[in-house]
Amino acid sequence: MPMVLHPRVVTGSGGGPDKTILNSPRFLRSLGYDSACMYLRPPNDPGFEAIRARAEELGAPLEEIDDRGAADWRVLSRALEVCRRLDVRVWHGHDYKTNLMGLLLRRWRPMRLVTTVHGWVHHTSRTPLYYKLDRWALKHYERVICVSPDLLEECSEIGVREDRRLLIENAIDCKQFRRRRSPGEARQALGLPADGFLIGGVGRLSPEKGFDVLVRSVARLHVLGMKPMLAILGDGDQRTALQSLIDTAGLGAHARLMGFQSNTREWFEAMDLFALSSLREGLPNVALEAMAVETPVVATRVAGVPRLIQDGRSGLIVPIGDEEALSGAICQLITDPRMRADIAANGRRVIEDQYNFSSRMEKIRDVYASLGV
Repeated sequence: MPMVLHPRVVTGSGGGPDKTILNSPRFLRSLGYDSACMYLRPPNDPGFEAIRARAEELGAPLEEIDDRGAADWRVLSRALEVCRRLDVRVWHGHDYKTNLMGLLLRRWRPMRLVTTVHGWVHHTSRTPLYYKLDRWALKHYERVICVSPDLLEECSEIGVREDRRLLIENAIDCKQFRRRRSPGEARQALGLPADGFLIGGVGRLSPEKGFDVLVRSVARLHVLGMKPMLAILGDGDQRTALQSLIDTAGLGAHARLMGFQSNTREWFEAMDLFALSSLREGLPNVALEAMAVETPVVATRVAGVPRLIQDGRSGLIVPIGDEEALSGAICQLITDPRMRADIAANGRRVIEDQYNFSSRMEKIRDVYASLGV
């Protein structure tokens, strides 16, 4: 079978794209393609152990390359060795560096070039330069897969040809993500109080996730006399600032930063409500996962969210960065158990019908086949 390589640059435990990347090989096998994941990560990065464990759990072949930064072009020779050893036919990039690497490596190793655009966020002063390079590289790729309509539009604006760009949204393995326990039972299993009301947030602790807005929204509810708990899963540069905000808001033990958690399905089961407070996203995997587990979702109107959620039926949508609106939507669901139950059930149906991972991978197979592989 033709070999597809999924290269990815990552630090720590990764993020949403890694859920799709590591899940892909086991689905592609039944569709006629071998595949492997190649990760470029800092040497001796302890956070990477979570990705190793996830790859082993899913049966995803994993290649690792030490990467000492944007200028460490020694990774090229190591990546070329992997491509030759595995007889790679399709290079399927997932970020700016692997997109550039694919263009360079094709000079020595003939491969078809595919990439997935997961979204662009700003982390450092160098990031705008990286994005300029990525946008240049995308115009030279044979297929550019976008996970949300706004990213498809951005690719059009930067000059990616219409016959090369396409929309394939993120999806979820519905067998893996389904509810097995009530929120109270799930909280007990995690060592949390079974009673009360738990609001959850999941993602990297970085500015574009809007967790400061979520914290302030929950603080508003406490001022009104409601006492929901808040648990935010994830690590990142904003951890200290968010903890300071929690302390200043007087939330105390009612709000906790839980760090990275590998067992996200169990946490989604434990939540009475999932809040997506992002300022910028593609199509967030965490929202798909929450809906698949029948946890009601309140989300900001970012990118693919309005296509995913029918406001008032399969979730509630609020304006980006509006803590008052987010607080109001959360309050509405806290006080209306019937609405919560309806939204949870409708959300699950949306995922089963429109965002099933097996259907997504059939579309990915068709992309490879369109290139004659």
